[in-house]
Amino acid sequence: MSHPITLSGVTVAWPDGSPVLDRSDAVFSTGRTGLIGDNGTGKTTILRLLAGELAPTTGTLTRTGDVAYLPQQLTLRSGMSVAGLLGIRSRLAALDAIEAGDPDPRHFSLIGDDWDIEARSRALLDATGLTTVGLDRPVETLSGGEAVLTALIGIQLADTSIALLDEPTNNLDRQSRARLRDLVAGWRGTLVVVSHDVELLELMDSTVELRDRRLTAYGGPYSLYREQLAREQAAAEQAVRTAEQTLKVEKRQRIEAETMLARRRSYAKTDYLNKRRPKIIMNLRKAEAQVSAGKLRDDLGKAVDAAECTLREQESRVRRESHIRIDLPDPEVPAGRRLLELVDAHGTAHIMQGPERLALTGRNGAGKTRLLETLFHDADTYPRLFAHTGRIGYLPQRLDHLDDGQEVVESIRAAAPAADPQQVRANLARFLFTGDDIHRRVGDLSGGERFRVALARLLLAEPTHQLLLLDEPTNNLDLNSIDEVVSALSNYHGGLVVISHDEAFLGRLEIDTRLELQEGLLTRS
Repeated sequence: MSHPITLSGVTVAWPDGSPVLDRSDAVFSTGRTGLIGDNGTGKTTILRLLAGELAPTTGTLTRTGDVAYLPQQLTLRSGMSVAGLLGIRSRLAALDAIEAGDPDPRHFSLIGDDWDIEARSRALLDATGLTTVGLDRPVETLSGGEAVLTALIGIQLADTSIALLDEPTNNLDRQSRARLRDLVAGWRGTLVVVSHDVELLELMDSTVELRDRRLTAYGGPYSLYREQLAREQAAAEQAVRTAEQTLKVEKRQRIEAETMLARRRSYAKTDYLNKRRPKIIMNLRKAEAQVSAGKLRDDLGKAVDAAECTLREQESRVRRESHIRIDLPDPEVPAGRRLLELVDAHGTAHIMQGPERLALTGRNGAGKTRLLETLFHDADTYPRLFAHTGRIGYLPQRLDHLDDGQEVVESIRAAAPAADPQQVRANLARFLFTGDDIHRRVGDLSGGERFRVALARLLLAEPTHQLLLLDEPTNNLDLNSIDEVVSALSNYHGGLVVISHDEAFLGRLEIDTRLELQEGLLTRS
């Protein structure tokens, strides 16, 4: 059976020479495939490899059709129209020229069989909910969600047999995510999606994991991958216990054999000293015993070595994931303490008090980020926002508030200047920064590591923040990193306001209140 994408012994490396893939074999079948893996493992690099933007260092990569690639960040040139983003501008221009009476054969060649391209484009835009998006509209006037959906429709119109999507739901609101899932659910051909959106990953026909410089395929969507992985890990844990027991038995047998040999030597020495048998016979038996003992020791040593080797092999199959674990100081927020008051355009007040968890939702462009920035920077000067505490921590989307020139430990000390240096080191270890890692420059960190620094600054600040403001904290985070965020925030007992379109994440945070921002109005949802 042929596959649209096949990798045979492929090695591909980062610019510094370290491998992303190391002699890996993999196939991507027709249908929808979710490509998952931890931050920094190289998922985007793999998509660029599949797209043909990168070449394997060794091995072969074969594709059976044309490829379309949607990167994480769309490059939307100023002056580009929606028709340009759809990739149909030149065909529409050729149609216009023919209708104007220009018989140039190049126009007919360019159009080919796509005489209905305008009608098909309009139909797909309308079916996706983009009824107000005209073909002549400048792309810079589109929201992020509208731009991504339009680019996806362009890939459909191009009718390539292989499509590659890199984190397509980033920054999309709930409605845009639902429309994108509808597009993906009806996709024909081969689709490879890098995403941390569990709802999107549930639409996949198969899941491929990038881990330890290998691509491993699992049948089914993300939930089935988790089930398979859980079974594998349970079997691996059992195999480790069995190997440990086998090693104990082999070591005990070796000790028992050595004890028996020592006793025999003692008895033989006594017989020799007492001259119970002729000297020549005793010397002969001594030589035979030494040969037998040497063979026994060799056999037992090999058995122990084999058992230790088996144990190491089985232990290598068990995943030892590191997670953020930290006991946070009490932010001193009693249940009745008023933290925040939001007054919408109709004068309706929404009061947040105690260790409440509030989700701020709404469509892209509704002003959610601007509201959080106002709360953090100058709530006292804004007539509709009242912060009743000055101890507010803010985690922006882009993490551009970090000083790239600082070491990790310096960045944390800046948030807690009076903290004991040893305690800072201990806390950094709980955020998975140990040894020389704490002296790495923030600018040299991976995206996931950079996020952990930002989260540590937020949660380890002194005095402890009584109110945290988080703006799309799961953007560009892998699923394990999202687990770490949930784990860290589960120990926080202050107020929390979070903007997120990730429903699975919000569900795990155990949100108390949901407010939707729409045209300046805040409504409970």
